[in-house]
Amino acid sequence: MIDALHAQAGVRLTLEGACPGGQMGAAYVRWIDGHRSVLKWRPHSSAEEMRAGPLAVTEALRLAGYPAPATELVAQVGHAVILVQELLPGKKIDHLDHRSLDQVLQLNQLQADRLADRPDIPAVELHLREDGAGYCLHGPLRRHNGRSAALERWIASVGADSPPRSTGADAVHFDFHPGNMLATDGVITGVVDWDGAARGDRRFDLVTPRFGIHARETDSRLTERLDDALDSLPEDIMRPAWAHMSLRMVDWAIRHFSPIDVEHWLDLAEQRVI
Repeated sequence: MIDALHAQAGVRLTLEGACPGGQMGAAYVRWIDGHRSVLKWRPHSSAEEMRAGPLAVTEALRLAGYPAPATELVAQVGHAVILVQELLPGKKIDHLDHRSLDQVLQLNQLQADRLADRPDIPAVELHLREDGAGYCLHGPLRRHNGRSAALERWIASVGADSPPRSTGADAVHFDFHPGNMLATDGVITGVVDWDGAARGDRRFDLVTPRFGIHARETDSRLTERLDDALDSLPEDIMRPAWAHMSLRMVDWAIRHFSPIDVEHWLDLAEQRVI
């Protein structure tokens, strides 16, 4: 990616190593002037669509003081988009605690109405009736076992009763879990990985951390707090968001992890199948 960026844009960066966490990959790089950034890429993507969608969302949030990274460079290299973004301070949050959750809820509120003057930014697609581009695939759930097939039928039924895209003028991160948050001394200093960001209802992002903490040992009181927050959501927000995350996580586990992992996500998904 660094060589391709140099050939395409004439920018020479020095690789310093892979960023920890994540499944798609990102790397620390250093510019000639010495400052450090994060380099990442999105295969089968368009730089124009990135600028008009996710990058526009983060810029709108940054104007409101939201700790999202600035984008320093965007380049189209073949079918892929290379992004170089600001390296924010802090370390990835491994375990969400009550203090962090308070901040997560405050950040989510800050996302409200941030795109009211940007109707051109695409809305979140939930993929409840059709496959996403390499994720949220329905076929693996239909074929895996009886539990996953039943879940897929429920997801499709929710999709039949819901708009195909999230409505609203809020900024939606779309992958708003602790692993995409940075903190220093208990204070959240950054939210990263906005590649799927779009318009919609910010409350969608409250469902994602509920799935995020399910993968780790978590204080039961914290889980109860998140569940209480979800219980307060209107059904027309909660059900499509839960259906989407259930599809996303179970499909990914079927295709990339073990049968035990699949059962782990089915256990959570089925808690709100009504």
